[in-house]
Amino acid sequence: MTTHLKASLETAIRAAADRSQLAVLATNAGNDAEGRPTAVFEIGLAGGSPERAVRLELTGGFEADKPQLAAELESWLAAGARRLRNPRPDGYVTLDGLPVSFGQFRWPFHRSTSGADTYIVHGEIRLADGGAHNLHAKVAASVTVTFADFVPAMEQPYAESFVYNAIRKTIDMGQLEFLKSGNRQPVPVTTRFYSRWQKKFIFTETNDDERLRYLLTKVYWLSGVLGEGKPVWIADPRDAQYLNTTEADLLRMAGHEAGEGLMALEGDFAAATPALMARAAEYQARLEAALSFTKPQFNEAMRAGHANM
Repeated sequence: MTTHLKASLETAIRAAADRSQLAVLATNAGNDAEGRPTAVFEIGLAGGSPERAVRLELTGGFEADKPQLAAELESWLAAGARRLRNPRPDGYVTLDGLPVSFGQFRWPFHRSTSGADTYIVHGEIRLADGGAHNLHAKVAASVTVTFADFVPAMEQPYAESFVYNAIRKTIDMGQLEFLKSGNRQPVPVTTRFYSRWQKKFIFTETNDDERLRYLLTKVYWLSGVLGEGKPVWIADPRDAQYLNTTEADLLRMAGHEAGEGLMALEGDFAAATPALMARAAEYQARLEAALSFTKPQFNEAMRAGHANM
């Protein structure tokens, strides 16, 4: 990365962060999985603690100020600013009720070394229920070259949401197992997650009941269990994409009478109430059922040699 490219990229990121009421807390030179130079930015809330920051890693020569890229970069930063106000900015829940955290992602994408025509990004997800069990899954999310044509740039701000949501969808399908140790597990991000006709990502279809249940699950775990009762962001566009809805619809469901008394709304944030926390047994049972679904199931009759072939 030349001094000129590094300086121009840093200038563009600092300006974009400032417009989202964020601050670049640190910048460093890095290398991607193929040894190419990258620029690493630690970005936090303006005037906030340096311990609460999001890591942005871009290809060293990335042109962040290009008009067709700048708007989406600023949307990513603006959403990041809201997410940093969560008690656990790295925390998410799945539709089936698993609280998880995302971390150690090695952006940007790199080309597959196995000969496949794909882009790969490595990361890690952890079961985030407040326990000390260390259950996690190392993942390798792969995007085909064809799929990459739908993405403005194969860089973190343009791919992070659909990669995270593809991982959540893969968990929902029972195709990722949480272990105390283990090899990387594949997460194929294919064109089945993208509608060419609607020009958007679609991971799952949900109705009002499912969206309300999702929001209550999110508030229970991320506010009540992990967040010491502090409010969490309800209108997260990443969740809206995952549930195939809109941020406005998530806010509507948060205020639905069916959830009355279970969430304390503060604008587009919500905190768990004692009534919601009284349902601990229900949420623990859902967690255990969802976790069990991710474990390989064996046919005991076949194991004993009684297969009917």
